[in-house]
Amino acid sequence: MIYKTKNKDIARERVKTLFEQAEEIFSEDPKLADRYVKLARKIAMKVNLRMPRGFKRRFCKHCYSYLKHGVNCRVRTQGDNIVYTCLVCKNHMRFPLARK
Repeated sequence: MIYKTKNKDIARERVKTLFEQAEEIFSEDPKLADRYVKLARKIAMKVNLRMPRGFKRRFCKHCYSYLKHGVNCRVRTQGDNIVYTCLVCKNHMRFPLARK
């Protein structure tokens, strides 16, 4: 049991590092940033780790490309949702707006 939590901690740190690297490298090489996202997802799935909310919204759920607002992603509000449109695969992702 202790090994599972240790593995999840290591995986969480690696996922965080990969997303930071994707952020840095995106302007130079978007394909490499997409590869980092795919690696982070694979690591998270391997140890059954839930992706943190901040990271969930940084990649497309359909084509797994790293999303940068205004560059390859459009963000709009629609009713009670925030709609992210991936400009790579043209798919939409809807996230509920936070209630006050």
